[in-house]
Amino acid sequence: MLYYLFSYLNKFNVPGAGLFDYITFRAAMGFLTALLISLLFGKKIISFLQKKQIGESIRDLGLEGQIQKKGTPTMGGLIMIFSIVVSILLFAKIFNIYIIIMLITTLWLGTLGFLDDYIKVFKKHKEGLKGKAKLIAQLGLGLTVGVLVFFSQDINVAHLKKYKDPDTGKIQKVYVQEKSLETTIPFVKENTIDYSKILDFLHIEHKIPDAILYILIVIFIIMAVSNGVNLTDGLDGLAAGTSISSAGVLAVFAYVSGNLIFADYLNIMYIPDIGEMVVFTSTFIGATIGFLWYNSYPAQIFMGDTGSLTIGGIIAVISILIRKEWLLPIFGGIFLIENITVMMQVSYFKYTKRKFGEGKRIFLMSPLHHHYQKKGIPEAKIVARFIIVSIFLAVLSVITLKIR
Repeated sequence: MLYYLFSYLNKFNVPGAGLFDYITFRAAMGFLTALLISLLFGKKIISFLQKKQIGESIRDLGLEGQIQKKGTPTMGGLIMIFSIVVSILLFAKIFNIYIIIMLITTLWLGTLGFLDDYIKVFKKHKEGLKGKAKLIAQLGLGLTVGVLVFFSQDINVAHLKKYKDPDTGKIQKVYVQEKSLETTIPFVKENTIDYSKILDFLHIEHKIPDAILYILIVIFIIMAVSNGVNLTDGLDGLAAGTSISSAGVLAVFAYVSGNLIFADYLNIMYIPDIGEMVVFTSTFIGATIGFLWYNSYPAQIFMGDTGSLTIGGIIAVISILIRKEWLLPIFGGIFLIENITVMMQVSYFKYTKRKFGEGKRIFLMSPLHHHYQKKGIPEAKIVARFIIVSIFLAVLSVITLKIR
């Protein structure tokens, strides 16, 4: 809202009003505002949750320090969601299609996670929402995002066209906006792929199959990443800490993809109006750092599914919008490995039980962070090392801009 107010004031040459035209300024203000809201209101929300006895019920898995966490307030994701929404309403172009999609994603998954936590805490059902209900909700979000991206005329990419100026004889460049399902492929010279070309290769040339394929891809990415972050949220500060580095990568990609000069210099896809995602991502980072203040070891509050599902969905959808979803296995490598270790453990246990009559395990416990806990490594050290790895993966992802 402030963007539109100061844009109006700028017409009358009000001193300082022009600052709001700069994405970097609004991104910085969004970051600081979300951080301050998280810090200032976080303590109040924790006190409120403690008074209402909204605490985590701990299942005894034989892990060190686990029982001491019983009763720690949960639903802390509300702190992040509130901080993000307020800051975005203040500093972003709220009528920008990308911002609208991100607000839908945040509130959609935030509501889903809240309902799950509510059932666990107040209804005393440890499993929370039924798996089918969660699946339907995530499918619904994937369908919504996929349809908006595929059919919205405001979501385009700009292709570089070259022509020879008849007057000067020089080669001129011009960017032409086009509707496209192109996305970025890392480590290759021709670093884009068009999803619609997959169906063309199969001799299926029609808009409806293109839409179905794209929507299915979007649904898969959202479900995989949101569940990956949900699995990662098992130690104090782990999910929040690793999410910050992933979001930092997305902020860099959003900035260079939305800047014509950088996109041309780096020879990457130029996406008009995607610069607003820098504001959203910076706000998300600020809110998450503020939450981490209270969630770091020993945690005063847990994010619950309210936070973990929302964080995962935000990272997934931003990746899709800035056309960098194929980089998710790199900068989101922590979430990927947590997912994979659970699948490996469950699959191997079922296989050995069926074949030998007794289930065997690959890891002492899954997800992976619990394996290291079982080995006796202190929780704070595991979290610190996972965050270091996530920073390494984040830097590696940024380097892909030049390595082809």
